[in-house]
Amino acid sequence: MLSFQGENILSVNQLDRDCIERIFAVAKKMEPYAKKQKRTNVLEGAILANLFFEPSTRTRVSFGTAFNLLGGLVRETTGMQSSALAKGESLYDTARVISAYADAVAMRHPDAGSVAEFATGCDVPVINGGDGPNEHPTQALLDLLTIERELGRFNQSIDGMHIALVGDLKYGRTVHSLSKLLCHYKDVKFSMVAPDGLQMPDYILDAVDNAGHKIQVVDKMEGNLAADIVYQTRIQEERFPSQEEANKYRGGFRISQAIYNAHCKPNSVLMHPLPRDSRLEANELDNDLNSNDNLAIFRQVQNGVLIRMALFALTLDVADKVEQYEVDVPWFSRKRNS
Repeated sequence: MLSFQGENILSVNQLDRDCIERIFAVAKKMEPYAKKQKRTNVLEGAILANLFFEPSTRTRVSFGTAFNLLGGLVRETTGMQSSALAKGESLYDTARVISAYADAVAMRHPDAGSVAEFATGCDVPVINGGDGPNEHPTQALLDLLTIERELGRFNQSIDGMHIALVGDLKYGRTVHSLSKLLCHYKDVKFSMVAPDGLQMPDYILDAVDNAGHKIQVVDKMEGNLAADIVYQTRIQEERFPSQEEANKYRGGFRISQAIYNAHCKPNSVLMHPLPRDSRLEANELDNDLNSNDNLAIFRQVQNGVLIRMALFALTLDVADKVEQYEVDVPWFSRKRNS
């Protein structure tokens, strides 16, 4: 089992089911702080270097928010051109410099393997916020926590569930990482729903198959969405060789309330790693789903803060000290009663 203290979190391959359950247990302890019912200063004085060399809203802000909620400070770099990497500095040299300033690093970079390369020069914990088409471990963890909680509403569990992964399964790093984590569970049925050319990579299919799960690979949504979890992905246009190539797939796998009613189960939970492409020609999850109680995309966002708080608490070895540093919340917050 991963010790967590001082460790880098670079890949879901580091995690077994015991690790996952440990992270979830700590994440659930973080809920009062995320809801502003209490606050904690357990990381007062600690500094997070939030290094995002690829566009991001949710992941970048979520990492910073998680660290702030534990009482820490955040320093950010956004975009390659605003960093010394644009001047030719190596990832190793950047890591040596940043780790002299910070106590932890959250990093996103467009190249596969880049965060692991950075970590070789860093002497503080590094958490992977997405490395190109490769992995997104914290997204997979928050997705898994969301699945556990959503299925719990219907007295179901992850073991034995049916999940439909829909859309860009070739370039969608979130579904790669999530599929790997689900290999630690039992009797999961996978429906891989994607157009020809965007199907799940063979190495992921092999991992799922070797874990003993059932796999259905199909190229249309009709008749294939009656799952417990329907997880849709955005067409990853930034990963395609050309915009023209990406445009061929846009809008082909959109889900509206009418499609939900026709093809999903009454309690099918809708998930998406966000951002959902809301342009008219794409509209992956239609806005008419916003009032559907089973649309879980914004609950995913909330769970992301909990997971990242848990990972900071575990890697900086304060998970058992958070309550000791509690203080009152003096300001009004609508979150407290939500």
